[in-house]
Amino acid sequence: MSDTRQSLSDLKDLAQGAGAAPAAATAPAEGETPVQPAQPEAPLREQQLDAHGRAYATGRRKDAVARVWLKPGTGQITVNGRDQAIYFARPTLRLVINQVFDITERRGQYDVVATVTGGGLSGQAGAVKHGISQALTRYEPALRTTVKRAGFLTRDSRVVERKKYGKAKARRSFQFSKR
Repeated sequence: MSDTRQSLSDLKDLAQGAGAAPAAATAPAEGETPVQPAQPEAPLREQQLDAHGRAYATGRRKDAVARVWLKPGTGQITVNGRDQAIYFARPTLRLVINQVFDITERRGQYDVVATVTGGGLSGQAGAVKHGISQALTRYEPALRTTVKRAGFLTRDSRVVERKKYGKAKARRSFQFSKR
């Protein structure tokens, strides 16, 4: 029974025989700085640009779909051929669109051209934000972790529930009449 058990020194001998450095040799000598083993960095995604030097992405929210092109510029955002201030008149919608540039500290550095179809203004603003997030990570892959931590790369899958037969709306029943 004691033959099958290995002592601690036997395990050290086994590690030295396998090519591992002995424990005494890994400790730095006096005056030396400890050497850290090289850790492989996470592979960065490569930049995805079209022939015109723009990053393209599609953003979606509710029923809205936004096609977004992003390129370096002065910070001008154009939605369906109009300036963002005209297309999205409410300041909260413009705030939603610019959130991505604010967390990445890139406000005023990129021009955005977007075409949006479907849904209402709120859904369209969310779709443009999702598209800008995707396009920015394709132009600058190093920003992906920042944008992903903020939750801007995740498509919000909530959509309006469909109406069912035998119901007045999706869940509401018709008014009950006793007589």
